[in-house]
Amino acid sequence: MPCNPAHREVPAPERGILPAEGREASRRFLAEMTTRRTIRHLSSEPVDPELIENAIGTAATAPSGANRQPWRFVVVTDPGLKRRIREGAEAEERAFYEGPHTEWHEALAPLGTDWRKPHLTDAPALIVVFEVHKGGDDPKPYYVKESVGIAVGLLIASLHLAGLATLTHTPSPMRFLNQILDRPAHERPFVVIPVGYAARDATVPDIQRKPLDKVVVWLGRGVS
Repeated sequence: MPCNPAHREVPAPERGILPAEGREASRRFLAEMTTRRTIRHLSSEPVDPELIENAIGTAATAPSGANRQPWRFVVVTDPGLKRRIREGAEAEERAFYEGPHTEWHEALAPLGTDWRKPHLTDAPALIVVFEVHKGGDDPKPYYVKESVGIAVGLLIASLHLAGLATLTHTPSPMRFLNQILDRPAHERPFVVIPVGYAARDATVPDIQRKPLDKVVVWLGRGVS
């Protein structure tokens, strides 16, 4: 029996997936996600709003500190707002790319990026994700960045499974987004995600992901 009267429990959802079915499902998911790439060349072809709503609904299932769910998803399809976001982002990016050379410039070199961000206006939709901190009717959150980061991962996975292309864009600083999108100060921009279909002539950098044995450490025997 829980000792805290504010704590109430309900039965956990039943999944009923057999081990063999689970292995097959995990393999299918891995195969699908292996094809995910950051796409910077997006088509202006319209996207079914349900695909975006379903992806945000999926993101909103993410675990969060004390279940405070400290995220806000602002979907921008208005051409004028997208243009203003691009102008604001390019102003920040131009200052970075034309500024003193740093290790960050070196790290970005293989990706072929620069201050130009046409995907912000080419994409039929932008999802601007905000961290929600204490303010207004929103209670104090806990582990905000961790919670929002997990939610964004689910968001990107859902969009990919729906056949959509995405990229994660983080101009620095990003506070200009509050003004453009009329968001309160206690909401802090986390990432801008252009969403759409890949352009027919889209290309991606010739880069590789680390092999699994470089990113996994097993301490003890594997689980059978």
